This record gives sequence, C-alpha cells and structure tokens, in this order.
Amino acid sequence: MTLHPEIAKFVAGLPAPAGGPLDPAAMRAGDEAHVTPLEQRLPLRAVEDVTARTEAGEVPVRIYTPVEADSYGVLVYFHGGAFFLGSPETHDHVARSLAKETGFKVISVGYRLAPEAAFPAGLDDCYAVTRWAADEGESLAWNGATLAVAGDSSGGNFAAAVVAKAHDEGFHRITHQILYYPSLDLDFNADRHASLRENAVGYGLETAGLKPFNAFYIDSGADPADPLVSPLKRTDLTGLPPALVVTGEHDPLRDEGELYGRRLREAGVAATVTRYEGAGHGFVQHFSWIPEYHQVFTETRDFLNGS
Repeated sequence: MTLHPEIAKFVAGLPAPAGGPLDPAAMRAGDEAHVTPLEQRLPLRAVEDVTARTEAGEVPVRIYTPVEADSYGVLVYFHGGAFFLGSPETHDHVARSLAKETGFKVISVGYRLAPEAAFPAGLDDCYAVTRWAADEGESLAWNGATLAVAGDSSGGNFAAAVVAKAHDEGFHRITHQILYYPSLDLDFNADRHASLRENAVGYGLETAGLKPFNAFYIDSGADPADPLVSPLKRTDLTGLPPALVVTGEHDPLRDEGELYGRRLREAGVAATVTRYEGAGHGFVQHFSWIPEYHQVFTETRDFLNGS
C-alpha cells in the first residue's frame, strides 16, 4: 500500500533538512509552538500537573482522569522525540485520547531530556514514576490490578526498557507494555533491518536522520550495545508482561518493532503485533485524527481489557 494521501500531503510540504548541527532548544520551541490551544483539547474529567516525588528525584507528571469512577486502571505514558524532544504538552492529545478510549487514568511523564541530562536520567525518571504510581495507588484511585506502560518511538524504547528493568529488579506490578512504532535498536546499520532500506527516503522520518537525531542520547553515555538502550539486544525476554506492538508500514523502524514482538512470542510472552498500512513513523502523534489510525486507541483499550 502507498503512503496514506493525507500523510503524503504532509510529507510533501516538509522543508528540506537544514544544514549544520541540530539545535535542541530551537527544535523544542518549534514543537511547543504547534500544540493545540487548551480550549480545543479533548475534555476529560480532570487533567492535573503534579510533581511525582520518586527515588530518581522530583519528576513532573500530568495526570489524566477520564471520568468519575471509584477506581481506575493506570497507564504510565512516555512521549517520543528521539530522547531530546517532546513533553507532556506536545503529546497531550495522545494522552487524552488514551484516557478517553481506555477509561484508564493516564500519567504522562515529563522525564529529563538529552543532552542536558546524561543517560540514564530519562530512563530513571520513567522507571521511578512507574514505581511511584504503584506506591501512590490509593491516592491515584488505582484498582490495584492493571498497571500498564506505553510509549511512542523513543518513548516506546523507554517502555520496553522499563519493563525489563522492573523484571530484573523484582518489581512485578507492570501488567502490560504498549509500544507504538518503538525505537528498539540504536545501532542504525541499514543492513540490520530491511525497513531501514525500504523506507529510507520519502516517508517523513528518513534513515539518514536517525543517527543525528539520536546522537544527543548516545553521546550522553547511552551505549547502543546496552539492552537498556537497545531493548532488542536483550537476550532473555521470558517473564516480561504481555505486549502490544504497533508499527507503520512505511516506517524505517518497522522491522525492529515487529522482530521484538516475534522474539517476545518465542520467549512465551503474549504479544500482539499490528502493522498499520499506509502509515509512516509518528502516525499516532500526528495523524490519529484519521479514522483508520485513531483505531490504535481502541486497539489499546481492547488489549488492556483482554478483548
């Protein structure tokens, strides 16, 4: 299938990449300038910005309560942005849709970003907030049964790393992992995965841009050979929680996500892998208003509810 016409129109309008080094501050400002005005956002029962006091320090989080209820499943969400971009604000619409469609209380994590915060600061924040959510279960009205982690792109990397770290440290409260077009292999040798070649040019995210975009994280001390940096390199996936892995047909990162799903199944982990046809990288963040891509939120709901 060719790239979806709406996505193709967007990609055709993208400016040519600027020469010279990337400027994180300028790129972050550009992202924040394009967020949806507050009055146009999906209404929920409550949205609160609070500080999670965790073992990693104080971490800003945004908590989304979909409806009035006695208790909720909890989903801890990690935004994407190549480890140096993004925030709960730039991904507010994703978290709102997750809360509305799943009925879960969603906690969006404002983790520390590279290059200012060296590895493993961002991962530590994500892991610590996940444990904080369990510790604060009563104040969050957590039902005590379902605690999921989710992330898109580099946030999917963090979600996979968080469940691995939790398993290794004996924290067994995480019940589900949800990975939207995850970045799981930070060794970007194009020989590793066919999608790095098939989707190299013309679909928004380009293979040649992967190294410079992830360089801020890698240069901060994140070793691509470390399974906590490249979760696909983890040799033993047994005992991890059930997974939903969502990929895009025209995403350079497609194959590493699908390979992770296969390896989970081989390790005895229940894993659902769904490829969205016509989609490129970032479609949950940028194109979930297209009906066939909004389906990702109902698929997430069904996965969490065991449907």
